[in-house]
Amino acid sequence: MTSLTDHPINSRWPATNPDVIQLYSFPTPNGVKVSIALEEMGLPYEVHRVTLSAADVKSPEFLALNPNNKIPAIIDPNGPDGAPLELWESGAILIYLAEKSGKLLGTTAAQKYEIIKWVMFQMGGLGPMLGQLGYFSKYAGSEIEDPRPKERFVVEAKRLLAVLEKHLSDRVWMVGEEYSIADIAIAPWLAALDFYGTQEAVGWHDLTHLPAYLDRFNTRDAVKVGRVTPPREV
Repeated sequence: MTSLTDHPINSRWPATNPDVIQLYSFPTPNGVKVSIALEEMGLPYEVHRVTLSAADVKSPEFLALNPNNKIPAIIDPNGPDGAPLELWESGAILIYLAEKSGKLLGTTAAQKYEIIKWVMFQMGGLGPMLGQLGYFSKYAGSEIEDPRPKERFVVEAKRLLAVLEKHLSDRVWMVGEEYSIADIAIAPWLAALDFYGTQEAVGWHDLTHLPAYLDRFNTRDAVKVGRVTPPREV
């Protein structure tokens, strides 16, 4: 990649300010991770609304940035060693932005890896399982008469939530008192339970620490902005 203006994606989602980080996203749990992180870190960025429709995420322009046709993705014109960087996968983007800004990745090496551990927990477990539960509860999967697929994800969601409930029983944030990208990774997926209409199925209202944790997260100013960036509707 030589410059942002030469990139195919710029022909469909042109950059107004090509000197700042370009975010291509939609307000899903994975999408808002990056907009919240950018707001928390105070990094200048420009957002482009890329819907989940095939017309957007499977367009040649977007596939030129992310061949996996998923949001979010970024282009940082001032990446490592000053060279432009294209990046996708929300967990990788969170780690990159934390290292770039020097924020939200702990103050010691031990904290850093504890934070990354919980980011991986969300990427490999919490997100996929809650997403599948949403599919079988709100979307096309809800039309399947066999109850076993949904039950599988209800059981696994409850297990994962129990892990978090216990972990947060004596902590303010995922890593002690230190707000971090682990929280930015996890909390939007907890909020998605309400969007999917699955709180009752997983016993959300029987939990104590997770609802309080999500409330703390949602009161942050950067979260209030980031979770609606870009807007769902235009």
